[in-house]
Amino acid sequence: MQERDPARRPILPGLAQRPAADAVDQDTAAGLGILVNRRRMLTFLGVGAASAGLAACGGSTDSTDSSGTGGATAASSNSAEIPEETAGPYPGDGSNGPDVLEQDGIIRSDIRSSFGDASGTAEGIPMTLELTITDLANSAAPFAGAAVYVWHCDRDGKYSLYSEGITGENYLRGVQVADESGVVRFTSIFPACYSGRWPHIHFEVYPDQSSITDSTKAIATSQVALPKEICDAAYTETGYEQSVTNLAQVTLDNDNVFGDDSAARQLGTVTGSATAGYQVSLTAGVDTTTAAGGGGQAAAAGGSEGSAEGGAGGGQPGGYGAPGGASGNGGGAPGGQPPSGAPGGQAGYGAPGGQPPSGAPGGQAPSA
Repeated sequence: MQERDPARRPILPGLAQRPAADAVDQDTAAGLGILVNRRRMLTFLGVGAASAGLAACGGSTDSTDSSGTGGATAASSNSAEIPEETAGPYPGDGSNGPDVLEQDGIIRSDIRSSFGDASGTAEGIPMTLELTITDLANSAAPFAGAAVYVWHCDRDGKYSLYSEGITGENYLRGVQVADESGVVRFTSIFPACYSGRWPHIHFEVYPDQSSITDSTKAIATSQVALPKEICDAAYTETGYEQSVTNLAQVTLDNDNVFGDDSAARQLGTVTGSATAGYQVSLTAGVDTTTAAGGGGQAAAAGGSEGSAEGGAGGGQPGGYGAPGGASGNGGGAPGGQPPSGAPGGQAGYGAPGGQPPSGAPGGQAPSA
């Protein structure tokens, strides 16, 4: 099974390589001591520093009434580079099993239903997602022609292609090509909060549409965080009951992806309501003069027991375990134990026959 290797991420000829610290999977940060990653270094240097006023929900907010109508806003700058994050264990881009980006029909704006041979539809609160991609190597001009792949979990906290019961579905995944304003838009549903992670949306940016069939050509991998007050209102709706419990157990400050700066540059601006639907927007600056370094499945060397994303046990992600129970990158589980939720030692991360992400009945918590 192919694992994304940060060292293979694209860098334009003759341009600078990012620091090696970028290659550290953000999901391995918790419990591994002080990891000096790129965001902390930028903060130290005063470049794109996180606002001290960001609380657990992040950003400044407008008032929201009891029905959840209103807006939550986050500061955004066309000149701020989007932090590089893990693609997690369910990318569907060929770096960990299934590759939806090879399929006809992936270029689409409405991602609520499956396509091709699949026919399922994800139920939930309507949501539109608008991402504005800027080219920091070109004075933060709109990145017209960039291809953006978006994916996220469903109302139950499950991921299509991987989670038990929906491995044959490919909904809540799609690609759009940025227009002249650098904008891509998707129609989707509001994602759940599964155990151990703050509610989020994954995305990868590619230089053009032709590059999407090779995950190593992604020039940025990141996640959109959703504001707490919006989540609080959304999760009162039918079908999101488990998300209420899960959200109460995590904050933006202790989330293992957003926790280092409370999602200062990743907190989406959200308007709308739980009854009428939500509109989520974010500006993501992409710097093609540096190599994308933090995305994908990189595991810290010498990682301890895997989490639900890695091997058996409850420690830090440690390499995801290789087929047959052998340990994977970073050591996997002690003694070569298979990853949690994987049948017979196969690397599954909630794949067929394994445990689904938390939020689904009996699921194990993935960590991305």
